[in-house]
Amino acid sequence: MKPSSPALKRPATLSDIARLAEVSTMTASRAINESGYVSDEVRRRVMKAANKLGYRPNMLARQLKGKKLNAIGILLPDIANPFASALVNGIKQVCDEQTFTTFIATSDRSVEEEQTSLQSFIDHRVDGLIVATHGTPRSDKVLQKIAQQKVPMVTIGHPVNSPGIDSVTANHYRGAFDAVQHLIKAGHRRIGFLGIAPGEGASLRRYQGYLAALEEAGIKPLEEYTAGPTESLAFSTQQDGYEALLQLAKLRRPPTAYFARNDYTALGAMHAARTLGLRIPDDIAIAGFDDIPLAAFAAPPLTTVSQPIDAQGQQAARFLLERIQNPALAPRSAMMECRLVVRKSSVAGR
Repeated sequence: MKPSSPALKRPATLSDIARLAEVSTMTASRAINESGYVSDEVRRRVMKAANKLGYRPNMLARQLKGKKLNAIGILLPDIANPFASALVNGIKQVCDEQTFTTFIATSDRSVEEEQTSLQSFIDHRVDGLIVATHGTPRSDKVLQKIAQQKVPMVTIGHPVNSPGIDSVTANHYRGAFDAVQHLIKAGHRRIGFLGIAPGEGASLRRYQGYLAALEEAGIKPLEEYTAGPTESLAFSTQQDGYEALLQLAKLRRPPTAYFARNDYTALGAMHAARTLGLRIPDDIAIAGFDDIPLAAFAAPPLTTVSQPIDAQGQQAARFLLERIQNPALAPRSAMMECRLVVRKSSVAGR
């Protein structure tokens, strides 16, 4: 191979690579696209030239030729919650190893926005999708319709009953059950749920775990002890938690403890408690879910449920890349266990 080449002031082309590697353009194309026979020695020369010139394949051209892009789309509820960044890191660890590019979009609390983002991924012909939004009956129908188009897909956090859709989730039900049981053992009987509107928790397993813990302890769940945003594809936020606790604190007999749908919601609730002059955990106890890094540094440190976020992202990526290679695989699922982390927001004197 020639020892040097003139610096290019434009993106390198196959012709540039062929010239530097001293092969034909057709041979360079076969080596890079792994189509047709090329000797190992020639392939090494071509790839060395491609690396030297910083060559990037033309994705549009690959689309027009019907080739795989080696790219996946990731749909998230939002990117403000640290859960989302940890999840993407896990996905990228696996995708990067397999030289798959990742594209990200958010649903922004809207089924319509979710559908638009998913359609955009499909229009750009990504090889598969990872969907990590909170499922609703409407959004599940959108995913099922896309799966019928033979688009490989994995959901994170909520299984969708459809052939061709794999799922990865933490055991949200058990994690919530353990957190609420902990609050009950600490002496609380009036326990509120922060993060979803009353009557809209049927598909939220954390809410179902909350109800189950109350019922096992012989505590009648009260709908008035639930507060939060209406059915949403996004994570509940700090603002949601702040407003929800202020709302429940106005009740004639308000809760003495609160289980929040996630840590961000719990942090907002803690701020509301301070606004009202309530001491945590002396006057009220608060627990969250996710164990985001900020939870341990809250004032006081937040009791929460730790879930294996990074591992879920990795498993989802493995499922998707396997399905891209073998679309006929039967639907698969993986559930990962959570762990209660008790800190000072729920137990005085810890």
